[in-house]
Formats: sequence, C-alpha cells, structure tokens
Amino acid sequence: MKFIFNQNSRVGFVGLGVMGSAMAGHILRAHGHVSVYNRSASKTEAWLVAHPQASAYFDLPELARAVDVVVLCIGNDDDVRSTVRTMLPHLPTGAIIIDHTTTSPTLAQEMAALCAASGVVFLDCPVSGGQTGAVNGTLTVMAGGDAAAFEAAQTVMAMYSKHQRYFGASGAGQGCKMVNQVLIAGVLQGLSEGMHLAQTLGLDAGAVVDTLQHGAAGSWQLAQRGVTMSAREFDFGFAIDLMRKDLGIVGDYAAAHGVDLLLMQSVRQQYEDLSQAGFGRNDTSALIRQFDV
Repeated sequence: MKFIFNQNSRVGFVGLGVMGSAMAGHILRAHGHVSVYNRSASKTEAWLVAHPQASAYFDLPELARAVDVVVLCIGNDDDVRSTVRTMLPHLPTGAIIIDHTTTSPTLAQEMAALCAASGVVFLDCPVSGGQTGAVNGTLTVMAGGDAAAFEAAQTVMAMYSKHQRYFGASGAGQGCKMVNQVLIAGVLQGLSEGMHLAQTLGLDAGAVVDTLQHGAAGSWQLAQRGVTMSAREFDFGFAIDLMRKDLGIVGDYAAAHGVDLLLMQSVRQQYEDLSQAGFGRNDTSALIRQFDV
C-alpha cells in the first residue's frame, strides 16, 4: 500500500535529544500535531511542558499503534535495531520509518529488509547541520531506501530541513553521510593546523577568519569555529565522542572494502586520544588541542 502524506497523517517522533527535540517541535508547528517518545521519561515530560498540544507516549508499542510515519533520531546501530524491532509488530501496514540516526549502511539494509517483511518501509536518512541546523530547521538530509516512500516522506522532512536528496537503495543515505564525516574530519584538521599557525605568527584569529572566509579557504567550519577554537571554547556543538562513533563506522567500512583513508584515520586517532584525555564531550573543533602539549 502506497503511503500518501496529508493533513490527517499521524506523525511520531522518537528521540528527544538536543537535535530531536527541536525537530519534533518543527513538525508540531508545521503539521499541527506530533506524538513523541524518548527512552528517558524525564525528557519526554520536559518536552511536553514546552509543547502541551502534542501527545507524549511512554511506551513504544503504544506510539507505534498511533502513527502512520515515525521519525527516529537516536544513538547508534543497536539503538535503532532495538527500537525498530519493538515498534514493528505494532505499526500499521504501509507505515514509513524515517531514520535520521547516523548508523552503518549494513544496519540500514538489515532494517529495510526486516521492515519490508512486515509491510513497513524503512528509510535511512542521516542529516548534516548539527544542533544549529535542527533548531533553525535547516538540516540537510541524505536518503536511501524506496524512492516512492522517500517522495512521500519528503513532506515531513521538509518541516525541519532545507535540503533533502535521494541517493538510491537502502544504505545509500548512510554512505553519503560517511563521505560527509570524512570531509568534515579533513576540514577540521586543516583548520586546526591553520589556526595554530596563525597563533604562532601572532595574527589576530578574528581578523584571519573574517578575511579568509571570503576566499577559497572559506568553509562553514572556518566561519563558525575558527575564532572559538583559537580561544579554546568547546562547550557546544557536535561532541567528539559522537564523531568517534561516526568515524568508527567509516573506518570499519574502509577496512572491510580495502579503501585507504589516511587522513580520516589520523584524525580518528586524534579524537580517540582527546576522548581518553577527558575531552569527549567537547565540540569537534577541540581537535586543535592536539597542539596543546
């Protein structure tokens, strides 16, 4: 049965973390209603206080029975596997699961096959843009799975993202997210070295960023993190431990397929060392700490 999204479609959201809470809020404002669930009930209760017109569930099967499309924004492969398996027997035939969790392509393929056997569609749809993008509704979505389901679900995703792109069969969205994380790792390593050099030269970090962001070296990371990383301010943004998880997925894929990603592996080790040193909750721009010796 083909899913057609309309004003009467019942939307659920699982995972009210720093990104999910904002994304669910966008759905509520755009669609008029959303049903939410979070593993820790305290987050669900707090979110409901701020959004009393929504519906909160404290049991996943109950939420599954109350939705036609459900959005996931949770932790890792095991979290997605457990959540989907719990919901699946209770979801209506033809329902769509939109998974925004960054996971392995293998997990996406596994979940897509499992869901298809029950008449449910699973889309792997990791995002880029971080907490700022979630709050502002400007995330970028990379999707894999059934093309027709993506077109139907795109209406929901557009409520909290500015760009949605379909890449192919299940796992393709996660594949694009791996590329995204490799690029970010490389940019952050270059930015760390560049800003470290600027400091050794006695240059003003703000002036360097303000000038270079208008040229060929310009990037989101330079504009948003160049000054703060130079000031050793890292109490915000995408945490090192989350990047470690993502680069671990990339590393596992690269090892299994004989793909040499030398810079990625170097940055991954730097993040491992920083996490071991107690900086795992710092923003990824804390990569510049490698020079604090």
